[in-house]
Amino acid sequence: MSTVSTAIAPTTAPRAVNGTPAKGAPSRNRMSQEIQGLRGMAALLTVVFHVWQQYYTYDRDGAHSPVPNRYANALVSLEVIDLFFVLSAYLLTLSYARAAIEGGSTRPGRVFLFRRAIRIVPLYFLAVTFVWATRNPTLPGEWSDLLHHLTFTQVFDQEQIFYTIGPTWSLSLEIMFYVALVGLGPLAVRACRPLRRRASRVAVCAVGCALLYIGPFIWIAVARYGLDIPHTEWPVYFGPQARFGGFAAGMGLAVAMIALGDRGRLDAKVAIPLRAAALVGLYMLSYSGTEAEDFPTTFYHPLSALLWMLLLYSTIHVRRQGRWHSWLTARWLTGVGLASYSLFVWHEPIMLGLYNAGLLPPDGQSGFPSAVVIVLVVAVAAAAVSYWAIEYPASLLGKLKDGKGRPRDFYPEAAR
Repeated sequence: MSTVSTAIAPTTAPRAVNGTPAKGAPSRNRMSQEIQGLRGMAALLTVVFHVWQQYYTYDRDGAHSPVPNRYANALVSLEVIDLFFVLSAYLLTLSYARAAIEGGSTRPGRVFLFRRAIRIVPLYFLAVTFVWATRNPTLPGEWSDLLHHLTFTQVFDQEQIFYTIGPTWSLSLEIMFYVALVGLGPLAVRACRPLRRRASRVAVCAVGCALLYIGPFIWIAVARYGLDIPHTEWPVYFGPQARFGGFAAGMGLAVAMIALGDRGRLDAKVAIPLRAAALVGLYMLSYSGTEAEDFPTTFYHPLSALLWMLLLYSTIHVRRQGRWHSWLTARWLTGVGLASYSLFVWHEPIMLGLYNAGLLPPDGQSGFPSAVVIVLVVAVAAAAVSYWAIEYPASLLGKLKDGKGRPRDFYPEAAR
């Protein structure tokens, strides 16, 4: 991420011996494909979720879901934003966790932020500016909306948090996580350096991640049950103080992977039940959250982050790959995962554009399935074009700096 960031960090697979991978170790390429598959799955589910929201109708009799069957509705309405947070935090925390637990150094913060910036900013700025301009044809327009989006501060604005490109509120949190990680990562490395015992270093990192997770959980509980703040106070429940738990879960997973190394890899008889438990738990959270301010809905995001973490753990820390891994590494799904950031950014403007132009079926339960298919086809095609026309060229900017953050010399003087 980003919420859909495509950066793939090194895996915690065992090191090769005499050039031969250790038995049971997944290849880096295989691990990258599995992560891409998960990202593609999350991006597709996000599109379905927002079409579901668009086709939700309200009248004098109340609200009406476009999916009348309650069981199917719970599946379609499953929110997956926390999977993006967990994935992003897991991948980006691995190097810091490795340095803190195993020793060594990390890249300078400026290098990390530069690489994250060229990954996120070009497409985001272009999309936000384009969509804002089409909706504000005369100046000055909603200039505060544009300012909030370009500064990644829309998540703090009660009125405009979902303006322009609604789902990009999550990118505000992503940017804040990057800044926090640049500060907390080196701090953890320094705190662990004097500790002689490896177990002590692991404990320090694990406790830090647990505190980062518990903090938002407590904030939500106080806001909801102590201060009785309604769920429609968006900055209260969408801000970093409430949603950082997803990142904390991913950070905790990174610490666990480095701490375990090649130890304790799961057999199929353990991994499959864990995956099933995670998926069933996620479904039950969606199914049981029938009221806006009931317990499952109030704590949906911190709880779902733990379940996504469990699913990711039981996917990557296994002895052998099975059907689940084969499905995740299907070429069509990893292809969607490659362009998932573009799909995440563009799908809502595309959906609204098609809807306003009368190119989607009318509101109601009968029109929803067709609308899902149309939006998916158009949005995925647009995302593929966006990836190769915007994302990939922007990624080449990373070659401007070397591994230490210094400008790369493309024309070195000939050695004398």
